[in-house]
Amino acid sequence: MVFGIKDKKQLRSLGTASMMGLQVVCGTFVGLAMGYYLDRYFGTKPWLTLIFLIFGIIAGFKNMFRELKKLDQDEK
Repeated sequence: MVFGIKDKKQLRSLGTASMMGLQVVCGTFVGLAMGYYLDRYFGTKPWLTLIFLIFGIIAGFKNMFRELKKLDQDEK
């Protein structure tokens, strides 16, 4: 029994839900880092940083919604 949860399905759902926030944050930071280093390489500050930051945010939310959809299908 972990955190008062007896059912493995509930525990798996809790793990998936906690992982979703991490996916959004990681996607954002990866996009930000890629844009920052490409801006330094090409000398185009701040445009590539902003573009890749937006791409990272979109990718993070896309992964989160994909996991939510999978979680919803598992519950049915």
